Amino acid sequence: MTIVKHRRNYFPTIFDDFFGDDWLRFPAEAKRENNVPAVNVKESDNGYTVELAAPGLTKQDFNVEVDKDLLTISSEKQENKEETEENYTRREFSYTSFKRSFHLPEHVDGDKIEAKYEDGVLKLVIPKKDEKALKTSKSIKIV
Repeated sequence: MTIVKHRRNYFPTIFDDFFGDDWLRFPAEAKRENNVPAVNVKESDNGYTVELAAPGLTKQDFNVEVDKDLLTISSEKQENKEETEENYTRREFSYTSFKRSFHLPEHVDGDKIEAKYEDGVLKLVIPKKDEKALKTSKSIKIV
């Protein structure tokens, strides 16, 4: 017979919040993970659709690049707000940024990627290459 000791935690909110996993990391690193938007990737017969949830941004805030087989979606937004009253001035600064990268499969056409930002969702359509172009074979002469 094995005796199992059960320990109850009577103070979960105070100590778990302070000594949780985020306490072990640098605060900037923990905060950075929360700023990365969620991404959905769907495959169809014609290609892939990538949907990135990023509300509160404009299409000018995004930068989408393709370098060889690497698709990179990034955004940087900086806001400065200042209110001046009779006896005080209040300044607020906010800066948000993220960067997501995806390796593209060989059978997609990176030159024909289309992007659209609507209702807080950035949608990228990545078409697949024509099947004829993929299946063409060629004889190579050995010199």
